[in-house]
Amino acid sequence: MRWIYISPHLDDGVLSAGGLIHDQTREGQHVEIWTLVCGFPPEAELSPFAQVLHFQWGFSSAEETVRKRRLEDEHAASMVGAQAVHFNGFPDCIYRRDSDGEPLYPMEVFAPRHPADEDLPAKMTAALAERLKPDDVLACPLGIGGHVDHLMVRKAVEGLGRLLWYYADVPYVLDHPSELEPATRLMKANRHKVSKEGIAAWASGIATYTSQLSMLFETSEKMQAAIEKYGRDGICLYNLS
Repeated sequence: MRWIYISPHLDDGVLSAGGLIHDQTREGQHVEIWTLVCGFPPEAELSPFAQVLHFQWGFSSAEETVRKRRLEDEHAASMVGAQAVHFNGFPDCIYRRDSDGEPLYPMEVFAPRHPADEDLPAKMTAALAERLKPDDVLACPLGIGGHVDHLMVRKAVEGLGRLLWYYADVPYVLDHPSELEPATRLMKANRHKVSKEGIAAWASGIATYTSQLSMLFETSEKMQAAIEKYGRDGICLYNLS
């Protein structure tokens, strides 16, 4: 049996459940983090929005961004004992364009799905189905915060028609805690206590995302404090059973 955490981007799995993943692997469970939205985009001029993000992350091109963020993710996954798996067919929303070459999300990632992305969840579902085994246990994001890629990944995983566990999206659940209750009102919460070692490995894993840390938490000290506080009472996984 494998635990498969479906991660929209190259950090969401460790950000949201790194402490639990660490403890699961310490108990001998095999855990993989599958990142869907991390493909290399076709060469094209970047939108101004993407250029700003690249500047903030310290990268000069889309190719460098994906390549180096994949390395960050592999390092972070190893620190919590998991195996990182990266899918190739789905670029980040900041790179996706319509048939006329216009950016689908020119200024905002917390936006409704663009009509040009209408069939993207079904394509993701098919890509996942090709790799899954019958006894895999799946965990996917709730979509707290409303990031368009997170919501599409959730829809894609639900399209598999399997029993699912859901995790709350960090850091969005920390920034918008009021969204958790309505998102899980019809679900059963299964709380997992996280060990002191798990919380330490979780924070260390997040710290390896050096390109993202300042945008997500401002400083490593604030990240450490936020993760310790969030993980103190354990991590909940939710399901509809």
